[in-house]
Amino acid sequence: MHGGLDQLLTLSLMEGTFAVCRLGPEAGLPAWALSSPFCSITRTPDELSIVCRQADVPQATRHEGGWKALKVEGPFDFSAIGVVSSVAAPLAAAGVSIFVMSTFDTDYLLVKGEKLEAAVASLAAAGHAVRRPAGQP
Repeated sequence: MHGGLDQLLTLSLMEGTFAVCRLGPEAGLPAWALSSPFCSITRTPDELSIVCRQADVPQATRHEGGWKALKVEGPFDFSAIGVVSSVAAPLAAAGVSIFVMSTFDTDYLLVKGEKLEAAVASLAAAGHAVRRPAGQP
């Protein structure tokens, strides 16, 4: 797709529960994060943020758990406009806060587990499709 976003999106619910972790800006990359099947790492001058499977996070690590992940099925060109806003707007209207991560090919949204069904309903009402892993309702 080139230019503006001109189609409805498909999102896939990823299996598992995820955590957003905060480490100090000088912290090394922990093995527990790197061993997770899904991991996003961002280092800034202020912090090292890690998103990974909640079960992999040591209890003593500062984190917020209970997140469910939705993958926006891509890939998208860097020139695609409105990918995140097309899913963020209906979620905001439904009162669902999100944590967004972007990769080279696509975007991922985290929503708190207790808001997952409201998120899926609002995305569907906006015309987007949400796929669930096999065996999940």
